[in-house]
Amino acid sequence: MGAQLRVYRRRIKSVQSTKKITKAMELIASSRFVKAQQRVEASLPYTQELLRAISAAVSHGNSKGALVSEVENRKRAAVILITSDRGLAGAYSSAIIKEGEGLNALLKEEGVTPEHYLVGRKSVGYYKFRERKIANSWTGFTDQPTYEDAKRIAAAVFEAFNLPTAEGGVDEIHLVYTHFVNMAVQEVRVRRILPVEILEVSKAEASEKLDTKVFPLYDFEPSPEAVLEALLPRYVENMIYTALLLAAASEHAARRRAMKSASDNAEELIRTLARQANQARQAEITQEISEIVGGADALASA
Repeated sequence: MGAQLRVYRRRIKSVQSTKKITKAMELIASSRFVKAQQRVEASLPYTQELLRAISAAVSHGNSKGALVSEVENRKRAAVILITSDRGLAGAYSSAIIKEGEGLNALLKEEGVTPEHYLVGRKSVGYYKFRERKIANSWTGFTDQPTYEDAKRIAAAVFEAFNLPTAEGGVDEIHLVYTHFVNMAVQEVRVRRILPVEILEVSKAEASEKLDTKVFPLYDFEPSPEAVLEALLPRYVENMIYTALLLAAASEHAARRRAMKSASDNAEELIRTLARQANQARQAEITQEISEIVGGADALASA
């Protein structure tokens, strides 16, 4: 009986140590989440003005060009998959990979070959384990992305977009990432960033999100087409950067939630083990009392 009690006490000590770790990770994730959320909010004004300018350039231009025109016979599509570098975030990365697999299946049904551009060790590990082709990959910054990281990704996919498909180029670029809504809700989203879907910046959306019902007046020099050509690479960089920031905030929120759940489960397990240890201790005491009483009775009868 004493051995069983020692087992319970060792398990309680082990779970308490685990709880300290998960609690510390929860606090770290909370701190990083606040910073990530602030970075998301700080990036919004530039994103809004960039979308305004691009929409105005498209509406004033005579020729949209390949960057904003639909391709009739699509052959290849770049799929940028943004997962995390680290685990302990619940189903965060697996949900993104699942959505990416769904996009791959949809593209293949339409006769389009997906080219995978992977961000984060989780997606890279998933594709390497299955020996799938990876066009390019980036790791080591998903929890604290910078604009330079976004520029490196944008440069790779933009180069592929500008190449003819016969030379390994792509006809469109898709983003798969987690959109941060609030601390409790994060949604996996698929967004096509090239060719630009101008309908995403409709008047209704502009009045709701950009606080204006009409686009401001612009003078384009030398022409709307030239301005659009100069802005679109910045647009790709900014869309990827925004997705990285939203993904980072979502990752920290998911990790905080997972670590809080782990801490709560550890606390519940400690209570259960403590109750079982008390029962074992009570049984041990009862047995000792019974042995003492039995010995006393034996001596009295002798």
